[in-house]
Amino acid sequence: MKFSARILAALVLSSALSAPAMAQVATIATANPIIAIARAKAFQAANQQIETTYKSSFDQIDQKMTQRQSVLLLLDKNKDKQVDDNELKAAKAAKSPALKQLDTLEADIQRLQVPALTAQLFALESLMQRYDAAQTKVITDKRIGVLVRPDAVIYQSPTADITDAITAELDRSAPSVSTTAPANWQPRQATVSLLQQINQLSQIAAMRRAQGAATPTQPQQQQPQGR
Repeated sequence: MKFSARILAALVLSSALSAPAMAQVATIATANPIIAIARAKAFQAANQQIETTYKSSFDQIDQKMTQRQSVLLLLDKNKDKQVDDNELKAAKAAKSPALKQLDTLEADIQRLQVPALTAQLFALESLMQRYDAAQTKVITDKRIGVLVRPDAVIYQSPTADITDAITAELDRSAPSVSTTAPANWQPRQATVSLLQQINQLSQIAAMRRAQGAATPTQPQQQQPQGR
């Protein structure tokens, strides 16, 4: 046997021996932690509890926001329903008392928001601390070899998404979370960022629902019946 033939035979044998290992493709799945946590029953229940507990603060915030809008109308000289830089400069030059009213109202709004926001962040952080364990449990149960975020793939089958499974595991392992933060508790930056992302997704979903409601439903074409 020539040397080149021996090399070819060795390569073929090597490929044959490694074929079973190459055939063992790891199961790939995707998960969205933001949605998984936002849909958790514990987080939904916490938000409902916060709405009830801090209803008085929310009512005051609504009143302050209405007052703020009225003050802004005083600064809106061209009546375009917005206050631009030129109008702000003019108000500062004229030492308009409306500017002080705005500062006071905005400070009041921020102060009233703090207790409810702290409660929401505390509940959210409690769920975040349980997320890794829930995700690991789902990965183990489903024998997943690779887990990636949905935005890291070009295409995925609906069955590859385990977000709902992680939410279900969170519901099982953390059926409730406290909204009462310890004294002087401060949220981690990651918690603040996650809440911002959840709020953004909620706003996008609300806009899509509004657009869907405004768009007239197209009549479906009747499908021809098979012969």
